[in-house]
Amino acid sequence: MKTQRAANKAVTVKKRNSSNNKPRSGAAFKVDTFEVPENPTYDDIKHAVGLQELDARVKDAKESCWETDSMLEDAIAELGDAKLSPNDPDTCTPDEAMVLRHQLRALGPAEFCRRTVDAGSYTAKKLLSAFGIRPPPFLEGADDEAYFSILSLAISRELSKRAKLFRYNTVDDAVELLQRSNNIIVLTGAGISTSLGIPDFRSKGTGLYSQLEHLGLNDPQEVFDISVFKQDPTIFYTVAKDILPSTDRFTPTHAFISMLQQKGKLLTNYTQNIDNLEAKAGISPDKMIQCHGSFATATCVQCGFKCVGDEIFPDIKAGKIPRCPRCVQNLRPNGSTKRKRSAGTERKRRRFSSDDSTSDSEYDIPSVGVMKPDITFFGEALPDEFSRRLTEHDRDKVDLVIVIGTSLKVTPVSEIVSWLPANIPQLYISRQAVSHINFDIDLLGDCDVVVSELCRRAGWPLKHEMVPDDQVVEVRPEGSCVSRHVFEVVNPKTAATTTALKTGAASFVKPTKPARPTETVKPRKPRKST
Repeated sequence: MKTQRAANKAVTVKKRNSSNNKPRSGAAFKVDTFEVPENPTYDDIKHAVGLQELDARVKDAKESCWETDSMLEDAIAELGDAKLSPNDPDTCTPDEAMVLRHQLRALGPAEFCRRTVDAGSYTAKKLLSAFGIRPPPFLEGADDEAYFSILSLAISRELSKRAKLFRYNTVDDAVELLQRSNNIIVLTGAGISTSLGIPDFRSKGTGLYSQLEHLGLNDPQEVFDISVFKQDPTIFYTVAKDILPSTDRFTPTHAFISMLQQKGKLLTNYTQNIDNLEAKAGISPDKMIQCHGSFATATCVQCGFKCVGDEIFPDIKAGKIPRCPRCVQNLRPNGSTKRKRSAGTERKRRRFSSDDSTSDSEYDIPSVGVMKPDITFFGEALPDEFSRRLTEHDRDKVDLVIVIGTSLKVTPVSEIVSWLPANIPQLYISRQAVSHINFDIDLLGDCDVVVSELCRRAGWPLKHEMVPDDQVVEVRPEGSCVSRHVFEVVNPKTAATTTALKTGAASFVKPTKPARPTETVKPRKPRKST
């Protein structure tokens, strides 16, 4: 189910080639292939014109480049996920990249390219790293113009993202946002449940998709594809026991979300998880949208019979396919193993080959429906409540967005953060930062550790069996990026020694009152590449 984005809707008309071909009054228009929305601002027009000029330069460069657009489009997502080396002289530093992205939006793409690539202060290859793109190996040794195609895509993609709010950078800023916000959207993924032994999906080596390679599927996601399930439910039930919630416990992160609810700060928890642990943590159904459903209930794919999820758990744990009890009852109404045909009804036969020796009598036995947990498979629509809640209730109320434990790779849930108002602060909590969304503050580490430390600093002790009373957390910046912070639990004795020896090092105690965040960050002049 797709969420309509009325704010970005544009009406396309043909480009004017003569005075007789004029756009209709009030309609939006295109600058070549770059759309300008209705009632465009000066920046909208400037960016569209700049992208047109940049695209023209790329087309000129492509005359000597054998790579195609389709290959570049397919490759850019993978390149963006690659880990960039902070010590590489051909790579921008995190702070440098942040300034360059800010300059791109302030200057527009055409002027930005004039001041960087044209001026010789940056190569196109190095500039890719400012947008989180690793130069592809197949272009190694090529002229710099060969990188223009990927740079064009990177710039276009960057301008389509929400812009980071530069006044929010520190952990203290994050704590202050928590304290003052009263309508918080929390978007959660599998990472908030991994501390209970429930695997996430995409972590290399330990994630569920990595563990499914032995099934020989073209794509591990096929396990959750509705068409595959209908053809052969055994594929799903082979792995279902590994993701089945088998505990009444919940994590400190679930407790954190419940705490926000108790303090009257939780607007909505949009969860991609299917383990239903949010409900066990006490999060109210009217504060929660289970975007991908859950194991809480199950439905027969044949007759529609519904039951609570607990009734099919024994079969799932045993690796069996749970069958519909209503279908079984209808199959043997009088203890018979054959269904009686009503008079005048043709016997239905399945298609069979010449080698099929199965007797006709077997075709009289109807199939028993398979019980499917009410989780949303790929190819199924999300619940109607998802889009209704987002568009009619949350969008105009939200004052803070917190994304926890998800890489935001699955649409349409991944589109929530970009669809909300761009001026609303956004925090990201996970083990690794993402490159395809510009969050204001990245808080990296174990989700439970991060939220418990945020609560401690906010003066909200998070009481949970998995959070030791003497837990000490070291917080340090990741590289030179002022808005990216790494959280790590340390030995209390080590922490005390480190604190005594290093003045001004990472903080192990409650911070002082945070300084007033600055409204703007003055871009510094990019250094010349060697």
